[in-house]
Amino acid sequence: MNIVGVTSCIAGLAHTPMAAKMLEKEGKRLGHRVKIEQQGAMGIMDRISAQDIAEADFVLIAADRTIEEEERFAGKTIIRVKIGQCVSHAADVITKCVAAVESRRNK
Repeated sequence: MNIVGVTSCIAGLAHTPMAAKMLEKEGKRLGHRVKIEQQGAMGIMDRISAQDIAEADFVLIAADRTIEEEERFAGKTIIRVKIGQCVSHAADVITKCVAAVESRRNK
């Protein structure tokens, strides 16, 4: 699956990049294409392109605060999780999200 997402913690210094790195690493290991944008103290890093969004099967928002520019994802399936889950259990988060999206498609 093609997955795009945004990570953003309240401070935007530690969990934001850690969660992004883990989601991309574990997503690749599980056979998915994952691109994660980070929003935090440094602003927006690794911005997701309009093409990335268009090609995505769903959007994963791992945040403990409101993210910027969420309107870019209008019309896409959005799954929200707590950022801490992605730091310690990224593979489980991705697996559950993919299963939920696939289940929706099969209905």
